[in-house]
Amino acid sequence: MTEPPSAGRVSLPKAIGWSIAFVVLTLLVASMLGFGIAMLIRGSRAGALELLASVSAGAMLLQAVVTLLAAGAFTWLIGQRALRLTLRDLRWVGAGAGGRGFGWGLLAGALAAGLTLAISVAGGDAAWLRDDGTFGQYLGRAALTVAVLAPAALSEEIIFRGVPLVLLAGSLGRGAAVAAIAIPFALAHLGNPNLTALGVGNIALAGIFLGLAFYAPGGIWTAWGAHLGWNGLLAALDTPVSGVPFDIPFLDYRAGGPIWLTGGAFGPEGGLAATAALAVAIPLAARWIGKDPT
Repeated sequence: MTEPPSAGRVSLPKAIGWSIAFVVLTLLVASMLGFGIAMLIRGSRAGALELLASVSAGAMLLQAVVTLLAAGAFTWLIGQRALRLTLRDLRWVGAGAGGRGFGWGLLAGALAAGLTLAISVAGGDAAWLRDDGTFGQYLGRAALTVAVLAPAALSEEIIFRGVPLVLLAGSLGRGAAVAAIAIPFALAHLGNPNLTALGVGNIALAGIFLGLAFYAPGGIWTAWGAHLGWNGLLAALDTPVSGVPFDIPFLDYRAGGPIWLTGGAFGPEGGLAATAALAVAIPLAARWIGKDPT
């Protein structure tokens, strides 16, 4: 992986310290904002906690938006003001066409997710059954679900493939930084429902895939597209995403067995099918980086 000089190069201890500060402050402020808005909506502490703990579209969108706002604020405050990183350093601009990168990332993520499901169906008992609702209702709910997942995917990319990855890449090199950031990315999902050890490992592999997408043409927009393509396709086909279930009319996904292959209640990311798919996607993404000299 060709690595140009980093404008944000700092010592490794400082890179780690600033990265931890960035993530912790972002999540702390997002939590406070989310709770405050939930209090205004529900009118009580208990109601706010109930809203934030729900898996409804409104709750997911609220948490995603406040996280996105906090991540953007600390990208400016820590990344740009304190560390003098430019939008080019952060790969928001100057990394190729952002819109095209998002599109290619969306396709790459969806293909990786699709391969995961194909392996689950071919090698296990995963299948879809006809559910209540019309095809028109399916299209509407699937589109709404992807729209709700979009800000969540972008906020996670800014948190994990933003300032922290750029800082660590300046000290460790891109390859080591991508692998290092994949670990806290996986650990951030430890509270998800029905989590398995294999699920944690697969999310770490997904973090490597997304980190490589970040260094492909399009920069962070490519990584966002890949993240949304993966989550969006799984959710649109009625499968759980990292343990979070989605209720999509017209289709009813049944993971079947063996659970070690299909992932069971955690969703496809909890099985060896996802491991195999990501084992294909990661080297292809690594080759993709060679097309971007920045």
